[in-house]
Amino acid sequence: MTAESRKLCTLEELPEGGCRGFSVPTSSGHEDIFLVHKNARIVAYRNSCPHTGVPLDWVPDQFLNLDGDLIQCSTHHALFRIEDGFCVSGPCAGQSLTPCPLRIDNGGVFLVLR
Repeated sequence: MTAESRKLCTLEELPEGGCRGFSVPTSSGHEDIFLVHKNARIVAYRNSCPHTGVPLDWVPDQFLNLDGDLIQCSTHHALFRIEDGFCVSGPCAGQSLTPCPLRIDNGGVFLVLR
């Protein structure tokens, strides 16, 4: 049996270096997540800081620091590696963002629901 999934966007809608937030309907409500497309790889994380639970984007769809090489929390500026969500600086240093499973299929980016 295949896991249910929800289409988030197309690959064209998420260019290299881009990021985008989504509120995805699930059987238990909504899950707020975001995607980052960096180094030809797309990753997804829950839009929730491990320190306080606040959303990470400082304006809609802005999840990266000014250099575009780290995810930055809007509230207390904690910095997370894009590739694995590990916090390298800030009050939650050593903790990690919660990854979300993705599936890329036929030019679409899908969230795999648990």
